[in-house]
Amino acid sequence: MNTGLLLNGNGSHAAVQEYDLFVSKPYRETEQRIMRQLMESLLYERLVSYTEEADAEGSADAAKDTGVKEAGDSGDYVRTWNAADHAAGWRLFTVHAATSERGAVRYTCRGKRKLSFGRIRLDIASLQRWEGSDGGRPARLSELLDEVVRPIAASGRMAVFEEEVTQTWLKDTQARYASAARAVPAAELEYDELEAAILEGHPYHPCYKSRIGFSLADNAAYGPEFSPVVKPLWVAVHEEDCQAGYSSSIRYADFIRAELGADVLAQFAFVLEAAGRDASRYLLVPVHPWQWRESTLRTFHARMAEGRLVVLGEGADDYWPQQSIRTLSNASSPLKSYVKLPMVLVNTSTSRILAKHTVLNAPLISDWLARLTEEDRAGDGAGYVLLREVAGIAYDHEALPEPLRERAYGTLGAIWRESLHHYLRAGERAVPFNGLCHIQHDGLPLIEPWIKKYGAEPWTEALLKASVTPLIHLLYAHGVALEAHAQNMVLIHREGHPARVAFKDFHDGIRFSRAALTAPELCPALHRLPPEHAAVNPNSFIETDSTEAVRDFVHDAFFFINLSELCFLLEERYEMPEDRFWEMTACLIHEYQQEHPEHEARFRAFDLFAETIRVEQLTARRVLGDSAVRLQQVSNPLYRFR
Repeated sequence: MNTGLLLNGNGSHAAVQEYDLFVSKPYRETEQRIMRQLMESLLYERLVSYTEEADAEGSADAAKDTGVKEAGDSGDYVRTWNAADHAAGWRLFTVHAATSERGAVRYTCRGKRKLSFGRIRLDIASLQRWEGSDGGRPARLSELLDEVVRPIAASGRMAVFEEEVTQTWLKDTQARYASAARAVPAAELEYDELEAAILEGHPYHPCYKSRIGFSLADNAAYGPEFSPVVKPLWVAVHEEDCQAGYSSSIRYADFIRAELGADVLAQFAFVLEAAGRDASRYLLVPVHPWQWRESTLRTFHARMAEGRLVVLGEGADDYWPQQSIRTLSNASSPLKSYVKLPMVLVNTSTSRILAKHTVLNAPLISDWLARLTEEDRAGDGAGYVLLREVAGIAYDHEALPEPLRERAYGTLGAIWRESLHHYLRAGERAVPFNGLCHIQHDGLPLIEPWIKKYGAEPWTEALLKASVTPLIHLLYAHGVALEAHAQNMVLIHREGHPARVAFKDFHDGIRFSRAALTAPELCPALHRLPPEHAAVNPNSFIETDSTEAVRDFVHDAFFFINLSELCFLLEERYEMPEDRFWEMTACLIHEYQQEHPEHEARFRAFDLFAETIRVEQLTARRVLGDSAVRLQQVSNPLYRFR
């Protein structure tokens, strides 16, 4: 097997490597995974009409028709799922699709409707396509897209969605094909290496690794799964053309010297001097090398010609891409900051630019959260870590002529985030939170040795205490919700025993209602969300008047996806019942509430035990578009333990 997959290939050599991908086992496995996530989300979000009945091995409940969301509907889409619909046994799901010359086409698949938010889990190996009177045969992804998705897609969306699915198929195949040759037990790796070893991506979204904008060669050169060394290109931007924000804990001159080193800083000053520029009037900004090639050069070439933007060269340090691709960890000096860079890339549901308002808000929000933590003994007792975003620089696109503003928006800038290594104590190691569901090449979960050592229930209880307690403390004690999805959390452990968690990505990953804050006077005045940004992504906001929206921000990111996936793994691999998992989670919340009666009003305002909560429809966003906030009301597994 060629472990240098597409790293240096070109011409016929690259074509042979690509051919190897398409006839490989990972190619078929990836197709199966995409079909599972696509079908599960289409059914769960009610995007297709289907029937559901007890399978021969399940209970005897009658079949029921679920209805359908019409393509092109606008507004806040809400569907309610009753907790009584949960059934313990296998179900048979049937989707009626197109009609062919041989008769009606339908798809059938066995699955279970879970206690966890009524989510659907399919046995994708049982997915069959039936045409007319012919017998069933295994379905293919291309058929699902054409016969099931195409009829419901909004105008202009099908081609986009099909491309995202196809690119996910190719790039995940590529990553799995290459990683099989360098398999290492993930539990043996350090945190920064684990960011590359965790291959899964989003466990629900069908376009979990689309990376629109990357070729396969780009993916191999910059994708975290390939452990590439990335060296940002540094440019100097005239201070009048950019805006910057810094934490009160740093001074820019000292910070940039520490990040670059005195020698590199002197070298950059020499380049500016040689170009006839006053170094004191310029700010230094790193650029991802792919971004330079695909966006920066063609957008800012006139500014370079005018001397308003000067190319300085590379720094001395090597970096590794994290799972988000655009965030780089310093491989040469792990104590130095992580650097988050914009990329004109689309992955899952999001364009990976860095909007100016988020860059400038980053240090403001980090300082605010840090102050709440420092002044809060209960929070300190919870033992969580906030990886502060201490500096941000954004090119001011509004300084450009009108035709260039849209192209430049969010494409040049950086956010620097504290390194986790500053916070690890003696004997502690760390793992990305989504790594807890990682299945290694030997077929065993990453957490297998830890479960064997401590037992499934004691280990899970420790994990829940380490992760749930700080999140609900920030919500109840302060009125702040964190977007704690699995890439925004890190588990800190001692020999696999959960100790505490670290949170990150605050610049656009928090939500609050100013009226419901404990100390609204401490909340900084944040930079406004531009109307054009809201028009593209209406669910990208920080402040709201709705306490339910704040509560559901925690539920959606943390409980709905993050904990549910762990719950499924524990049930399937270690025989821990779903209801026991959620009972343990509920007990922790009740214990906190009993210990902190002073927050009674917020227990009601942010009712985590509500019968239903709202979650984002991630597939609907891709199939129907982002013209509206797409939410659905789902059953809450904590409700039965209220």
